[in-house]
Amino acid sequence: MVGAMPSVPLPRRPLDPDDRVRRWYEHELGWPTVPGTPLHLSVGARFDVLDVPAEAGLAGLRHLVTGSPVAVQGDRMRLLVAPGSAEELPGVLDWLEWGGLPLDLRVIGGTGEDGGSGAMEAPMPPGDAAVGWAWASAESGSLQGAAVWLRPPEPGCEVEASLPTLSAMGGVGGAPDLVRLVDTVATHCHRIRLRRACAQALAFS
Repeated sequence: MVGAMPSVPLPRRPLDPDDRVRRWYEHELGWPTVPGTPLHLSVGARFDVLDVPAEAGLAGLRHLVTGSPVAVQGDRMRLLVAPGSAEELPGVLDWLEWGGLPLDLRVIGGTGEDGGSGAMEAPMPPGDAAVGWAWASAESGSLQGAAVWLRPPEPGCEVEASLPTLSAMGGVGGAPDLVRLVDTVATHCHRIRLRRACAQALAFS
């Protein structure tokens, strides 16, 4: 009687880089992600996102605490702010007398501009968790313009306590003040717009 041939496991398919990154966000941070590729983070439950030119975002960093996550993609900076900030932003801008001016500033909240769920592209995680994804992205030529963390979130830490919030106005609690952050980035957005307008005027003169 011929003995049964030992079963040889089939070669395992390499884990999809997006799956590794998705696990990092969902299991290490407890942040919900959006199904599909490229990987996006669901916005509105744990945080909203203030999207501004990088120059304006850099000016706003002084209003953030150390653990407040900040991402960069190309020439844009994404500042994580408290959930619900998207609904508060128009009123804050009006109160600061920025509401009537065109500013290169937007906020992503739980409901996107199209009425669907808000989302932002998932930045590459810091350290070894991102190596496979970064390598695959570089191989495919899609790394250019990819979102990256300037100040990454820390696993095991509750992100909400570090986010700018309207309730911090007046110095209550340890959270950063959303009003001061918005006023600073709006001021710099306005300066950028004026500078570009002057440059265009000189170009046509």
